[in-house]
Amino acid sequence: MFFCVPILIGCQQKLKPEGDWTPRICPNCHNASVFSAKKTTWFEFFFIPLVPLSAKHVWLCQICHWMAPHAAGQFEPTVASGFPQTQPSYQAGYQPGYNSMQK
Repeated sequence: MFFCVPILIGCQQKLKPEGDWTPRICPNCHNASVFSAKKTTWFEFFFIPLVPLSAKHVWLCQICHWMAPHAAGQFEPTVASGFPQTQPSYQAGYQPGYNSMQK
């Protein structure tokens, strides 16, 4: 008697945030959403991670998923500074409409 048993194996990458959470500017989408992370590739058997195959430190953008290696002496995204720009506030008091100014 022959039994056909499927064996599921594979490699999956997992990202784990690390370091400080100072917002940095993404060079791809220009949003302040880049953070430092550790990318680990795992060997999986039936969807259970068994052995880590490799680990790298990377910069990752949460919006556009841009990724770059994070090591000493390499590229480092710019730190976002300042406050977000706000819309100008309206003046208090009576504001005439557009039609009332025409004659």
